[in-house]
Amino acid sequence: MEFTIHHQILGLAFLLAVIMGAVANKTNFCTMGAVSDWVNMGDKGRFRAWLLAIAVALIGVMILEYTGKTTLPTDTFPPYRTGNFAWLRYVLGGFLFGIGMTLGSGCGNKTFVRIGGGNIKSIFVLAIASVAAYWMLWGDIKGEGFYDVVFGSWINPTIVNLSSQELGAIVASMTGGDAASMHFIVGSILAVAVLVYVFKSADFRGNFDNILGGLVVGLVVVAGWYITGGTMGAAWKDYADLSVDIPSRVNVQSFTFISPMGDSVRYLMHPTNFTLLNFGIMAVSGVVVGSFLYSLFTRKFRIEWFASGNDFLTHATGGLLMGFGGVLSMGCTIGQGVTGISTLALGSILTFASIVFGSALTMKVQYYQLDEQGFLVSLRSALADMRLLPRQST
Repeated sequence: MEFTIHHQILGLAFLLAVIMGAVANKTNFCTMGAVSDWVNMGDKGRFRAWLLAIAVALIGVMILEYTGKTTLPTDTFPPYRTGNFAWLRYVLGGFLFGIGMTLGSGCGNKTFVRIGGGNIKSIFVLAIASVAAYWMLWGDIKGEGFYDVVFGSWINPTIVNLSSQELGAIVASMTGGDAASMHFIVGSILAVAVLVYVFKSADFRGNFDNILGGLVVGLVVVAGWYITGGTMGAAWKDYADLSVDIPSRVNVQSFTFISPMGDSVRYLMHPTNFTLLNFGIMAVSGVVVGSFLYSLFTRKFRIEWFASGNDFLTHATGGLLMGFGGVLSMGCTIGQGVTGISTLALGSILTFASIVFGSALTMKVQYYQLDEQGFLVSLRSALADMRLLPRQST
């Protein structure tokens, strides 16, 4: 079989994902865990690691664009810099995903890492989230995806048409400046602000694993953009244009995990159709393999099962919400929270905030329910903790 540029791209996506999976396992890089540490213990170490990954990815992309090594068109996958600012889609999808990743004990990336470490529960979460993502993308409801049938009619009218939702372009349109210059000015200010916040913590500076996790995740995202948006990516696109059997998802892209879950289900339904194997599917499998290899070599591989039927239902619900919410928001904690923000897309920042809010609110509700309070009472107490409702007088 001829080893084409398509195979090279997929192979590199797999290898980069193996590195990400192994390092995420070693450092316990987990965005749900980051929110949990912050909400439940006031520890922002892993949250800073997540922010470090964002800053590294943002700086890396700006360098790639400034030097001309990579070009990010408006039709990347997902379309981060599109002019269609679907604010309600980002907010609702991110909120649902945040709830889902909390109930499912981890976001998409962490689910793959946990599977590699022997967590059987995460296999069920992955299966349910993948089927939900497939329904949203490729479902057979009236021959359309679940999004088109259920969400499109009332979300699409709320879309705001912009020339671009990239922050530099937005600032330029407001000030009359040059969009390209504003991109680097805004990006630099944001990156420096994040790095100052991250490294002003002495505890964080002394934690090797948190620094390593943030650096590697950010650099892997940059590498994804470099591979698909540079000269290799151009050759890949030319190859796809000349192919009789056109490969799936030949776009400028980097690492995201929810849509690839749905793509994986589509491929498993047609396992002999190798054109359905794409960058995202290789990324998913690579993270699992990387985590598994690390667990095996460090003898940390442990089988974990559901503690009860209620535990299963909680994780199953989490998987559904991750699948639906992740596709709705067009990305997850990595896909929007790191990869998307590296493009300075306003929608990615909005999704990031919505995911954090949904996850934090869910954790607080769960905390109050430990005292056997009803859901509505727990929800009110949680919103009061977050200063979104006044506290009830006693």
